[in-house]
Amino acid sequence: MIRLTRINRVPLVLNSDLIEHLEVTPDTVIAMTTGDKFMVLESADDVIQKVVEFRRSIADRLPPISEPDEQLPAHYNEER
Repeated sequence: MIRLTRINRVPLVLNSDLIEHLEVTPDTVIAMTTGDKFMVLESADDVIQKVVEFRRSIADRLPPISEPDEQLPAHYNEER
């Protein structure tokens, strides 16, 4: 979820996974996969940056990916 500001200055929290595309007309218009459109004060670049930061914050919480051999029991390679 990202925090934005509607054109009338009302705060908006948006599910960034549902963004279909951004239009700059000259205001920033966010088209959602649901068919909804939102006009916001933030620039398209600001919206993109917020999405990147949000996704990075999620990725930072994931456990590190280990090598495939590290996940197998020690005797697994010996039996093959």
